[in-house]
Amino acid sequence: MAGNNKTVLVVDGWGRGAALIHKYSQSPQVGKLIAVPGNPLMQINSEIPVKIFPHLTTTSIKEIIEICKKEKVDLVDVAQDNAVEAGLADALEEAGTSAIGPSRLAGQIEWDKAWARNFMKKNKIPHPAYKVFTSKKNAKDYIKRAPNKKYFVKATGLVEGKGALPAENKEKALLAISEMSKFGKAGEKFVIEDWLEGEEFSTFAITDGMSFQIIGSAQDHKRLYDADQGPNTGGIGSSTPPLVVTKNIYKQEESIIRKTILGLAKEGRVYKGLLYLGAIVVNKKVYVVEFNARWGSPEAEVLVPGIKNDLFEISMSVVKERLHKSKILTDRKSRIAVTGSTRPGIETKERELFGLENALKIPGITIYGSRVFPKKGKFFVTAGRLFHLVAEGKNIIEVRKKAYQAMSMLFIEGNNLHYRTDIGWRDMERVYQ
Repeated sequence: MAGNNKTVLVVDGWGRGAALIHKYSQSPQVGKLIAVPGNPLMQINSEIPVKIFPHLTTTSIKEIIEICKKEKVDLVDVAQDNAVEAGLADALEEAGTSAIGPSRLAGQIEWDKAWARNFMKKNKIPHPAYKVFTSKKNAKDYIKRAPNKKYFVKATGLVEGKGALPAENKEKALLAISEMSKFGKAGEKFVIEDWLEGEEFSTFAITDGMSFQIIGSAQDHKRLYDADQGPNTGGIGSSTPPLVVTKNIYKQEESIIRKTILGLAKEGRVYKGLLYLGAIVVNKKVYVVEFNARWGSPEAEVLVPGIKNDLFEISMSVVKERLHKSKILTDRKSRIAVTGSTRPGIETKERELFGLENALKIPGITIYGSRVFPKKGKFFVTAGRLFHLVAEGKNIIEVRKKAYQAMSMLFIEGNNLHYRTDIGWRDMERVYQ
């Protein structure tokens, strides 16, 4: 595989895909990069040109296969959940293109939360007590008879990380059940489960279906406002490494990942790709909150840059089922990602983003874009999660200082930039205890 003549296509359009593009661009074997749909800011970090297809979606299977043939793509990284559910990896394999990413059947562990909970129960993987419903009436009757405690009501399908509704009591659980309708088909079947009180984190392992290696862990911040207040988002910031992951916790998560991969293989659902374990620690015991069948965002933005290996080589070792012959190394640096978004509730329109180039002059700062568009020497944004500003350094104190120094240089026209000021707060509390 000598020479930089390999072509890689990354299926994603957001910060996660930008981090993967950045890492693949560092491979001495890769000479051409493609992203579907991609975004214009991906080029800012890539060491080689990036061709994007913004008119396509991650489920444009026919068009992606055509691109692979035309561009002679050597590897497709299926990095997005809708693409997994649509069976993109299966279609690529059938078309003769190598892909890293689980089959549709293996990926059911993410795109069907009811199936996933039943799988965990069968394989003795620790999880909260739960019930699956397809009838809102039956679900409401169940809650009315149940103890008055905290619950989560979760749509079983994919809804961009926003389908888990917290309910602090029975009354709110009843409201959450009614809200399942807003998720359309994804909410036709839903899960009601006990709300576990503990500390959450996520761990990412790569597997070829037989062996696996843990790449690292991160702590996502899902609530929109400081102190974990406000609605759930798709992720508004993250930090690594989370200090909650002790040696004992690591052993437990390793056992969970092993049981999961072996359990899927026994069912004929050989899992190849990145497996995301969303976990919670309750009284020093690890329970599974969820599994995802790809990198998380913004967790990828803090973990992918720390991989020291050639990502193309690692990915091909997964495709060829030779992962056991590799050892994944990381740089062990601390990183946080602060997600910049527009202020909640504002209308969608183009606004100028100021200060990006100045922020990037700070050593150890990288910005992975989602909805940032260069135009005539300026940068513009639309609405929603716009970018993930990543700071790296030797510890949480250093990276937080660096990240917020850089964020203070950024400004959106009309004072419309929103971000949390407490990313990494749990580990800061540990440091100062």
